[in-house]
Amino acid sequence: MPGTFSPFDPEAQHEHVDAKIVAALERLSQAFRVLLWEVATETGLSPIQIQFLVYLRFLPGGTCRIGDLARRFDLTPATVSDAVRTLAAKGLLSRVPDPDDRRARLLALTPAGRETAGRLAGWAGALQAYLAGYTDAEKLPVMRFLMNLIAHLHDAGVITVARMCLTCRFFAPDRHDDPDAPHHCRLLDRPLRLHQLRLDCPEHEPASG
Repeated sequence: MPGTFSPFDPEAQHEHVDAKIVAALERLSQAFRVLLWEVATETGLSPIQIQFLVYLRFLPGGTCRIGDLARRFDLTPATVSDAVRTLAAKGLLSRVPDPDDRRARLLALTPAGRETAGRLAGWAGALQAYLAGYTDAEKLPVMRFLMNLIAHLHDAGVITVARMCLTCRFFAPDRHDDPDAPHHCRLLDRPLRLHQLRLDCPEHEPASG
């Protein structure tokens, strides 16, 4: 039964597949922390500052509010504001007028910020290089499993932002007989192949209920 054993107990790991998966995910999160801290040490930026820069670099429109960053990274507005002030002082971020609210300001990368974010965007390259050694047939079931896990954690409120197909109102699961393209996107009105499922979609609209 869930909760009756610790996934970090080697004996529990030996007996339970769930414990092995939780422990493996914890190891992977440690790998991400190590890779991010290595880049942070080299650049003089904090890990969260690096994540902000990279997020803005690839965000459609390239601007957002402090509250958007707080929700995306599950941080308090005060924590985000501190990181933003540091990035602005380094000339990497600026505040630009909000076209929808003249009293408000949006965060945007400066030219130096875009250049820096472009260099930092490959901080997880070591993991990408390792994944390149596997076939799509091996990776797609893992991808789908992880997306399902994220969707469940999102439904439980553990993950607050999940802009992926599985949490979108346009996603219609298992609508087609084709095993390679079983799902349907109502927005695009076309079947979705498994490798086309998105983890972060700019057209995402949360599913109701």
